[in-house]
Amino acid sequence: MVQRMNPDILLLDLNLPGLMPLEILRRARQYALATRIIVMAVRGDRKTVLDSLRAGASGYILKSGSARQLEDAFKQILRGGTYVSPIIELTKLFAPPPIERCHPIENLSSREQQVFSLLVEGIRAREIAARLSLSPKTVDTYRASLMRKLDIHDVPGLVKFAIQHKMTQLSG
Repeated sequence: MVQRMNPDILLLDLNLPGLMPLEILRRARQYALATRIIVMAVRGDRKTVLDSLRAGASGYILKSGSARQLEDAFKQILRGGTYVSPIIELTKLFAPPPIERCHPIENLSSREQQVFSLLVEGIRAREIAARLSLSPKTVDTYRASLMRKLDIHDVPGLVKFAIQHKMTQLSG
């Protein structure tokens, strides 16, 4: 739809159910679309912000930000710049990553996080492969890697982990 409508700016919610926002960013960059994309999210942690910017976002704003910040983001991006919500500390964002991470999910690559999210939603490997334009074998590799990194040995364990860490719609 973005290709067809060719808007100047797209505001993309990072938590859209059933969609993979980082994949949308990658594909927009892959197709060299002129549309500039602003990611809007609840989380402002270093990994999420950097993954979004690396995937092709022109801006990153927090849902808790003001309408003025959204307006500032649009202006900055239309002038060709990049915008990051002022609530996010840029010095921490671009500093070297801490040796010990505070959240286990930060040890996963962005692809592993995508596979994790889809597995937790109950999506099978073949469907994940189709959505992410990967082979089922590659999805299995990502699944094995993320399970090893999280020290979880089955999909129900992943679901439990996601609920405990409030990473799914099921979590309150």
